[in-house]
Amino acid sequence: MLNKARCYLMAGAVALLLLAHADDTKGGVGRSIFNGKDLAGWVPVHDVTFEVKDGNLRLVKGMGWLRTDKEYEDFILEFEWRALEEKYDSGIFLRAGLEGKPWPKDGWQVNLRYDALGGLVKGFKSVVPAETPKMPVNKWVKFRIEARGNKLSLDVDGERAWETEAFDATKGYIGIQAEDKSFDFRNIRVIELPRK
Repeated sequence: MLNKARCYLMAGAVALLLLAHADDTKGGVGRSIFNGKDLAGWVPVHDVTFEVKDGNLRLVKGMGWLRTDKEYEDFILEFEWRALEEKYDSGIFLRAGLEGKPWPKDGWQVNLRYDALGGLVKGFKSVVPAETPKMPVNKWVKFRIEARGNKLSLDVDGERAWETEAFDATKGYIGIQAEDKSFDFRNIRVIELPRK
């Protein structure tokens, strides 16, 4: 009888672990890569000023980028952002290398520019055109970016914006582009996915 009870307990524990993992890949649990207190885990590149303000990661000014201190391969990245001034311009670099100034040479970027919002760019070339409308200043917007091999997708506020299989970078840093426009970022989380 005791062995049967133990088996049920073990089966229940395994089921909970599987549910937690399923939640990780869908629901936005993941691991926080911004602690809301300081820039631990992040590295400024070139002439940029980032700070922590009211628990948010604030892009203050500069021409360069802020990158993670480690490289990523396959992952799900979730974060919220808001622009703090009109005609805003920034971007999220994915699997970026360190070569290039002020930004990664031929780097892949999901655009946070007011008139090209959510578009996918490689270097200065548009790969997936932007179809997300301009968001108002001070409005929080949630992005979810999934990178698996050469597949890349973007969800904006829970709706699929696009997917592509043209993503040819294999490993690199996640970064926030600075183009002298102020932004806030929060709830920055990443789930590292196993390579198939």
